[in-house]
Amino acid sequence: MMLKTQGLTLHYGSSQILYGIDMEARAGEVTCVMGTNGVGKTSLLKALAGSHPRSGGRLWLDGEELAPLPAQAMARRGVAVVPQGRMIFPLLTVTENLETGFSVLPRGGHRIPAEIYDLFPVLKDMAQRRGGDLSGGQQQQLAIARAMIMRPRVLLLDEPTEGIQPNIIQQIGRVIDYLRGRGDMAIVLVEQYFDFAYGLADRFYVLKRGAVDLAGTKAELGREAVRASVSV
Repeated sequence: MMLKTQGLTLHYGSSQILYGIDMEARAGEVTCVMGTNGVGKTSLLKALAGSHPRSGGRLWLDGEELAPLPAQAMARRGVAVVPQGRMIFPLLTVTENLETGFSVLPRGGHRIPAEIYDLFPVLKDMAQRRGGDLSGGQQQQLAIARAMIMRPRVLLLDEPTEGIQPNIIQQIGRVIDYLRGRGDMAIVLVEQYFDFAYGLADRFYVLKRGAVDLAGTKAELGREAVRASVSV
């Protein structure tokens, strides 16, 4: 197991967003977090990544319990995020965007692995193009590649198919499947596109009003139970 939470809560000011989240994400699996808009999916990823401090509860990474840590410290411990909206640097080139992932690596690891360009050939072709000049689908590939540069043990993906053309969605699905198959990282996927999510997921956590409403493996739950739980 790579990542585990127990009783995790999160507030924005006086508003409570997450209520006692118990979840686990294992290496070699895709753990899918689903639910309708506004139920706390992105907030959960922020709590896991340290970009918004959790209010309470416990978190373990590789068996080590961690106090609430800022995002940079979580990144150094191997938690990488592909955020909603991609958040690439528009004025930096593709190569420079990728190199921002070096910040959490020792100096000897400052290189872009050939694997990145094998998975995302367009990034090699557009290495000197500015990030802001890329299409949405190309920016999403860049955001995933930048996270991979960090050699994460936990990869958090927030709505990677949002606003992306179908052929790029298929490619992103193949990359996630490839990373799962490597077996060396836990993948947490927040996704609204049901067929994409169900096809990749090994286990599900469905949120409702900031709490876990349904949890289990794909085999335990089945397609119709998961679909029904995420329907409005």
